[in-house]
Amino acid sequence: MESNWRNYTSDDSDDRLQEILDAPAGSYEELDYIPDRARLTYRNGFYVNCTAVFIDIRGSSKLPALHTTPVLGKIYRAYISECVALLNTFRQCKEIFIAGDCVSGIFDTPLNEDVGAALLAAGSLNSLIAHLNYRLEKKGYAAISCGIGVSYGRALMLKSGYNGSGVNDVVWMGNVVNDASNLCHQGNKGGRSPVQVATTVYQKQEKRVKNFLMPVGGNLLYPAGITHYEGDICNIGMREWLNNKKAAIPLNGLLSLMSGQDAFANLISSPPKTKKVNWI
Repeated sequence: MESNWRNYTSDDSDDRLQEILDAPAGSYEELDYIPDRARLTYRNGFYVNCTAVFIDIRGSSKLPALHTTPVLGKIYRAYISECVALLNTFRQCKEIFIAGDCVSGIFDTPLNEDVGAALLAAGSLNSLIAHLNYRLEKKGYAAISCGIGVSYGRALMLKSGYNGSGVNDVVWMGNVVNDASNLCHQGNKGGRSPVQVATTVYQKQEKRVKNFLMPVGGNLLYPAGITHYEGDICNIGMREWLNNKKAAIPLNGLLSLMSGQDAFANLISSPPKTKKVNWI
């Protein structure tokens, strides 16, 4: 949110505090879906079923020591740009947030298949990082690793900010958001897989999807039993695209070598020609 200067007084603040705290409990409606954000006011809110997807970079505090500021800016801009672009391609994704190197999406998931779409988004983000690392390594930059967390549950959807100032946003509060954030921080850390999945999400998947996820828990580290699930899941189409891209490089190199041999043969059989060289 961009700020805009307004004078502050304790009297005005007290009026706003009382107005907010005196609002009736009935102003908070329970829904199984995410309503249009235009229905939100400073006096209401909605408890909704949703799925939260979080992704952030592991060890991001070490990146400034590896790259110059301009390079670091390009890496973050590329990472955030494509995380947002990917989440935005899912119709179920209703809200996207950026906080530092954490990008998150809130998905409207009244049906099991919608929860499946959110899990597909998580796998697609995992594939996106592989694509990004391919491009980073070609530039000689350090590869990054990310953790991804997915959780399903109820959240409180609120319009929050300074009434009348134009400085406001929709905020999401509840266990589902906290859980997805916590799972995200476990991804790609201490031997964990990149994608960490809440039990509530796992339970809503088809059997063939469940086969790609492994339980976390039920051992000495987690004596209470299974806490959630994890996997190195991906978007098959994105993975195949990247594999084809990588496979094309040796082929292109071979074709270039063959072309170079032909050019050399032509060169020794005909007199050289003057050629203008452009330095870039």
